[in-house]
Amino acid sequence: MSSGVFPVRREERYFEDYRPGLVLEFGAIRVDEAEVIEFARHYDPQPFHIDAEAAAQGSFGGLIASGWHTGSLVMRLLVEHYLSPIASLGSPGIDELRWLTPVRPGDTLSVRVTVLETRRSQSRPDRGLVRALMEALNQRREVVMSMKALNFTLCRDSAAPAA
Repeated sequence: MSSGVFPVRREERYFEDYRPGLVLEFGAIRVDEAEVIEFARHYDPQPFHIDAEAAAQGSFGGLIASGWHTGSLVMRLLVEHYLSPIASLGSPGIDELRWLTPVRPGDTLSVRVTVLETRRSQSRPDRGLVRALMEALNQRREVVMSMKALNFTLCRDSAAPAA
């Protein structure tokens, strides 16, 4: 496995740059208590996400972020550091989403991406499919969330203007 950085900047990245075995780590995003509560009030209003007093008495021993909020924070980091703004075509979905360790207000998250496989589309040869393991890490380097994501990405050779 190789580790480190992409061979090209995010703004110049295409399918060919996502190579199996590449491992990347990036980001630092702080989990804010007010945002944890606001997100949960809108989308996941369980007591351990929205009520600090009730959460302190519950099984988690305090307020925790919704897993969906954690996923949203991870998505922000992926957009800022991993996905190409010129070649990303979206995702048909994710597999094996796991929330492994509670995320708490004050935690700082980063992301580790391991490119698992790439496959050029046979039906649409201007693009390929990138499958990657994405892991969210807290400041203690504990994996708090993991998922296997699929992303459609344009190929560099198809992006060249026709002669």
